[in-house]
Amino acid sequence: MNPDTRQHLRANVLMLIAAMIWGSAFVAQRLSLDTIGPFLFTGLRFLLGALVVLTMIVCVRRPALAELTKRAPGGARELLGAGGLLGVVLAVSISLQQIGLQYTKIANAGFISSLYVVIVPLLGVLFRHRTGLGTWLGALLAAVGMYFLSVDEHFSMLYGDWYQLAGALVISAQMMLVGRFAARHDTLMLALVQFVTCGLVCLAIGVVVEPVSAEVIARAAPTIAYGGALSVGVAYTIQVVAQRYAAPSHAAVIFSMEGVFAAFAGWLVLGETLTARALFGCALMLAGLIVCQVLPGWKRARQRTPQTS
Repeated sequence: MNPDTRQHLRANVLMLIAAMIWGSAFVAQRLSLDTIGPFLFTGLRFLLGALVVLTMIVCVRRPALAELTKRAPGGARELLGAGGLLGVVLAVSISLQQIGLQYTKIANAGFISSLYVVIVPLLGVLFRHRTGLGTWLGALLAAVGMYFLSVDEHFSMLYGDWYQLAGALVISAQMMLVGRFAARHDTLMLALVQFVTCGLVCLAIGVVVEPVSAEVIARAAPTIAYGGALSVGVAYTIQVVAQRYAAPSHAAVIFSMEGVFAAFAGWLVLGETLTARALFGCALMLAGLIVCQVLPGWKRARQRTPQTS
């Protein structure tokens, strides 16, 4: 296995782990709504995630902090600008997702949030990214799967599903931006600036519009800890690191598996059941992931094989 193949395989595994963490975090996000407002929860968990990333930098990659003092291109000003932009976009997307969770099921939220699997390749066409047949076919299967999971037999959607759809549109833009900026900056530093920005924006809104007290924060501490340390500190950092070696459209298909993990976590922890229709949708989502992974590799292998007459 050549080094490039190993890098891509490692990136794929990391992105799948991130999708698993994000999917299970929907349970923590739902449970938090019983004790704390959506903006305050989002702000605190992203600031906690930023603290986790800062700890990683200090312990593992301390020289990366030097980027904050660089005056050359790609230095502090560009890093703060890129991370700040990512943070604001992320704040909008996650806030829509958290608000929408009040009015929908975890399975619906997980799969509709994964709609970026279709949106990202469409955005890629606008930016002239090359998107292979395998990715398009995988995206199509995933989109059909999400339809069976999110839309019932009467073609109706829950009120909160519209918030999730809006969040998916915004997170698609964030994924495109991550793919652009991750190659220019230290990935952990970029994640740190992004999380601090997102956390401060949401916390500022939460302090103004939501009740704040030590008791409220203490009751929500377990969900903040899970949503912050794992979902933000670990999973979003994995996203930034892994996307350095993966095309945005390819990454989107893998990350869309968070919907499968969300549905499973909702069933396991909260007893939310999956109908036969929903299970069929899960199967299509999985098929989309496999097609996205296998078809491009199979095509490259055929091109490398000498043709004989």
